[in-house]
Amino acid sequence: MSPARRLAWLALALAMAAPVAARMMASSLFDGADPDANALAGGYWVYPTGDGTRLDAWSSPDLRRWTRHDALLRLEDVRWRDDGAADHALWAPDMVKAHGRYFLYYALGPQAATPSRIGVATCAAPAGPCEDSGRPLVTGGGGFEAIDPMVFEDRPRRRWLLYAGGSAGATLRVYQLRPDMVTIDRRIDVDQPPRFAEGVFIHRHRGRYYLSYSSGRWTDASYEVRYAVSSSPTGPWRDGGVILKSDARYKGPGHHSILRDRRGRWWIIYHRWENETGDGPYRGSRRVAIAPLRYGRDGAILPVDMGASASGAALSMRSSTSRISRSIARRAPSASPRSIASLTAP
Repeated sequence: MSPARRLAWLALALAMAAPVAARMMASSLFDGADPDANALAGGYWVYPTGDGTRLDAWSSPDLRRWTRHDALLRLEDVRWRDDGAADHALWAPDMVKAHGRYFLYYALGPQAATPSRIGVATCAAPAGPCEDSGRPLVTGGGGFEAIDPMVFEDRPRRRWLLYAGGSAGATLRVYQLRPDMVTIDRRIDVDQPPRFAEGVFIHRHRGRYYLSYSSGRWTDASYEVRYAVSSSPTGPWRDGGVILKSDARYKGPGHHSILRDRRGRWWIIYHRWENETGDGPYRGSRRVAIAPLRYGRDGAILPVDMGASASGAALSMRSSTSRISRSIARRAPSASPRSIASLTAP
């Protein structure tokens, strides 16, 4: 292939990538909150909090087009829910594949009137159906609220860890699960991360453990996503700062998950309040959103700009493509627009 034709191919690739980059920039996906995101069964899955009566799944082949599935679990399926409280709700699901099976962890409230609890169900597939274990996995009390479960595989130590807790108690606890994934082996003492409120998530990147979580109050503009770093999945933690915070357009981003796609790119999936002004409190439905997650050369997670518009991203990409095309024209006059267009023909 001649140098001119090689450069033409490069210009075409950049031009085709521009709309994809634009669509992926801080996209608002669907109504929901507390999204748990996974790469499972050859696709991408998100498990959000809904109306409290059921837990649903959404799937996508490409992180752009999403399909809603039937309920994984309904409130009436949790037979141990009765604790004297008048009303109950399901929220903050976390789907995990372990030992060739699927497990759905979730919080069951109310959160304040009686101790909140965490349950687990065994599922046939990422879209269910799921069968509850028949008993609570963790029960809150003594200043600890059993909410917002997140299960992490600690591969170097060959164990599965359950992270949970937060809100008014603002206490993080970690438990080691038994191999059956539905019973607790032991509780592990952990240091509390700085400014922790709830909605914990942990992932490993280049040998470091990143504990990310919500800080502030979920109904107002103080809600944000922070993170801390450690050489161990149980700390001690070094404060890393803010990943997501309110801006002029979107408010109260929080309770997130972090996903690495099939091409090795990192994404943060979170919820936020849209079409709100002021500092809150806000009411109504939150939206699940997705944005690229990037690391600095020193390993720090770079702040995510929720206000970056798709049109702005497209304009930036088109500008870059235009500059490259002009450079090609100067360096290789034979690589004309007509020759670039011909590369798309069968």
